[in-house]
Amino acid sequence: MQGFIVMDYMKESQRALAELQAWVKSGKLKVQEDIIDGLENTPKALIGLLAGENRGKRMVKL
Repeated sequence: MQGFIVMDYMKESQRALAELQAWVKSGKLKVQEDIIDGLENTPKALIGLLAGENRGKRMVKL
């Protein structure tokens, strides 16, 4: 495993974004979303996010 600095590759960000979007569209890459219903559940959603309870992107549906 080898790390890298993201800022060193900013020139390639548009190409990378286009490739990632194509992968999502084709189903090659799955986006995981964790949707919490209701504004009243926002505090609980934030606490759960900070505690690592979510899987993927956590959102609150209004």
